[in-house]
Amino acid sequence: MIRLLLFIGALMLAVRADPVSNAGAQPVQAAAKRIAFSFDDVPRGAGAFLSEDERTRKLIAVLRSRGVSQVALFLNPGRIDNGAAGKAAMRRIRAYVAAGNVLANHTWLHPHLSKVSAEEFLDQVGKAQAWLDKQPNSRRWLRFPFLDEGGPDKAKVAAIRAGLAARGIRNGHVTAEASDWNIEGLTIAAKKAGKTIDMEGLRDLYVESHVKAADFADELAIKTIGRSPAHVMLLHETDIAALFIGDLIDALRRDGWEIITPDLAYADPIYLAMPEVPWTNGTLTEQMAWEKKIPPPRYYDRNDLKIANPLFAERVLHEKAQ
Repeated sequence: MIRLLLFIGALMLAVRADPVSNAGAQPVQAAAKRIAFSFDDVPRGAGAFLSEDERTRKLIAVLRSRGVSQVALFLNPGRIDNGAAGKAAMRRIRAYVAAGNVLANHTWLHPHLSKVSAEEFLDQVGKAQAWLDKQPNSRRWLRFPFLDEGGPDKAKVAAIRAGLAARGIRNGHVTAEASDWNIEGLTIAAKKAGKTIDMEGLRDLYVESHVKAADFADELAIKTIGRSPAHVMLLHETDIAALFIGDLIDALRRDGWEIITPDLAYADPIYLAMPEVPWTNGTLTEQMAWEKKIPPPRYYDRNDLKIANPLFAERVLHEKAQ
């Protein structure tokens, strides 16, 4: 009798346990925000703090230490000469490739599409791609210099799109950026002027600006297409990237981001979009939001130098904004 009562009691506890455990279970988590890194203007000259070789070694080491297996490097092959500097640049490019990264097209000499003809621009794209096709780990992605896809000249935009399609080259869009080229330029200018640079302030500004850029892009994409796409962040091969990319990766992950490969990111169908907007400079997320007339803000504010430059002066140089 006692055994029977014990059995019945255990059975009642088991029956009651199921709904209790289900009620306390963690809800299914939404897919992580995903982002890949891309670096423009490779090979790039010396910055404020590191030699070109030091920068390459540091970037490779930090990315490896954070488990980032692949980034995309958008090259200007016409900037690689046949002399000693060119050989050194090729050595650095080979090191990036050996580390698992991929190479892509940033045109031969970085022309502003709005300032050249469609024929001249496509010639530069073709020359760069012919060079890239001979390199290992190359991709047929084009990153438009200055993110200039032709501006309001609809005929030029159409000619470029047709020319790229004929060559089997895709637009290597970005969805998020924080004008790191400007932060780098301000840093170099401050160093040359002999100003005191607060390195912690520089790190924090760099990291914060890029995390906010990623979050802005994701929120804008959700408003525009109803989902969080696989994002691509625009960076440049700079000293500040080498110094602070590890901090940026850590901050993005704390913010809920998963770092993915560019190969995976560009498999997202969002990168097949061709927004019809009057002016095509800017990120893909911004272009799509403008096309659909999503209510402002449709532009990340720290890409406005009137906002970015005073922040640099205050937080990095501890100067009062002019």
